[in-house]
Amino acid sequence: MAEIRVNPTRMELKKLKTRYTTARRGHKLLKDKRDELMKQFLEVVREDKALREKVEAGLARAYGSFSVAAAVSSPAMLEEAMILPRRAGSLKVDSRNVMSVTVPKFSMELIGEGGGCNYGLAFTSGELDSALREFGEMMTDLVRLAELEKTAQLLAEEIERTRRRVNALEYIMMPQLQAGIKSITMKLDENERGNLTRLMKVKDMMLAAGRGGTPETDEEEA
Repeated sequence: MAEIRVNPTRMELKKLKTRYTTARRGHKLLKDKRDELMKQFLEVVREDKALREKVEAGLARAYGSFSVAAAVSSPAMLEEAMILPRRAGSLKVDSRNVMSVTVPKFSMELIGEGGGCNYGLAFTSGELDSALREFGEMMTDLVRLAELEKTAQLLAEEIERTRRRVNALEYIMMPQLQAGIKSITMKLDENERGNLTRLMKVKDMMLAAGRGGTPETDEEEA
């Protein structure tokens, strides 16, 4: 660990103590932020896990129905049935703030009639109807899943940045400041002891001069 090189003065000591107090306060705030981010992250992950399992199960059913429809229908018939979408949609992207982290907020707006099919029923199978219905029912869940996935990613990145800052304060900056404060304090105490010794020596010399002798002769007489 590199030491902070400063002049051993009381002004520098005061500056280091101020910096150390600020570092301690920032360390506590960052730890609180990290803990709250972890709480929010775990809530998002739990919801994301449950919704992902639901979506995967729905997609499995929808793809199963579509595979059956493709097996009993010709490719040209499927292409003709799917060439025109039944409904259109628009995705609205907004944002919100979670512990100073800007996360996205998606909302899906479907345009058009929700019922009926845009193809004839005479030459298509019921499995195709089921597949399209199941795909349509999952649109909202898919948009929500995308929002949760991106939110979890952004929160994880912010947690990692906050963790690095906490560690930098706890294991690098604060120990350096403590070492600097200790070094200056020891140097000032040493200087103070040296000054006190000199003052006592001067006092002895003045007392000896007042008595017409020297400190050495006073010691011999004693």
